[in-house]
Amino acid sequence: MDIAPAGQAGGVGQELTDHRDVVVLFEDGVVALDVAGPMDVFMGAKMAGARYRVRTASPGGVPIRAANGLRMAPDLAVEELSGPIDTLVVTGGAATVGAAPGGSALAAEVRRLAPRTRRVASVCVGALLLAEAGLLDGRKATTHWQWCHVLGRRFPRTTVVSDAIFVRDGRVATSAGVTTGIDLVLAFVEDDYGAELAREVAKGLVVFLQRPGGQSQFSMWTRLPAPQHPALRVATDAVVLDPAADHSVTALARRASVSVRHLNRLFSDKLGTTVASYVEQVRVQTAQTLLEAGDDGLEPIARRAGFGSPETMRRAFLRLLGVAPGSYRARFRSTASPARSA
Repeated sequence: MDIAPAGQAGGVGQELTDHRDVVVLFEDGVVALDVAGPMDVFMGAKMAGARYRVRTASPGGVPIRAANGLRMAPDLAVEELSGPIDTLVVTGGAATVGAAPGGSALAAEVRRLAPRTRRVASVCVGALLLAEAGLLDGRKATTHWQWCHVLGRRFPRTTVVSDAIFVRDGRVATSAGVTTGIDLVLAFVEDDYGAELAREVAKGLVVFLQRPGGQSQFSMWTRLPAPQHPALRVATDAVVLDPAADHSVTALARRASVSVRHLNRLFSDKLGTTVASYVEQVRVQTAQTLLEAGDDGLEPIARRAGFGSPETMRRAFLRLLGVAPGSYRARFRSTASPARSA
């Protein structure tokens, strides 16, 4: 299946007056959603009245094959780009991950284009290209969870935020990839044209506008490995299924039919955390879900999540998320997220 160049559909490639020039870079092996998600947001915004001109570019201007087999034809070669660019969105593919240090031609083009670009962003392993271009030196950044360790190892001058949907540090932004590119570009639309237009675009795409950039890439249940030890599984299941119950180490050890000492050792050896820390993380995530899903007050939410009081919940949120519950709720209703941005 082919995707026609943007300039052939809906007048996207036509010159606009006072437009914001957006360029999306891609290469072979890219995840199709890394490209399509941000482009659909920009195009949805354009249909709602925003003045974006969106073009795509690849090395040499040749069509590329996405990781899922989709063939994508760019508007032009990246080497042809000149003049000011408002937003440069950089994605990456298999070649990005396998490139030797200093060996990426696309990273060299990013380095060339960056000085004339107001805002540079990456989706998924596009962060490796930004880092290769020197744009992440001394900055905070993220990428897909599978490649965070690669980003940190290859580019030690970058502070990797491995558990965020997107990170904004000055005029450079990085996202975790796949659907998180949508979150990041919705944030750009909100910056450029306001929350109302961004919300309209999100509604048209049938996605949430609410996910803040600092929100975890994973829930507590997917971030930790499934416990194999039967006693540990009993204990963790008890916490997840009823966060508000008594989950002191003594109570959990009794449920799991092991000693307190043995349960503490299981949590440390198998999960790399303490019983108290695990319980607190589950309760914070439960409260996050309740804050995101409804309009209940902080007191009933604290009670249902197992904190007992709003103040206890507030301290836990500040400790784990760096933001109070009320502020978290407010940020969750907007794309903006200064919690993990510079």
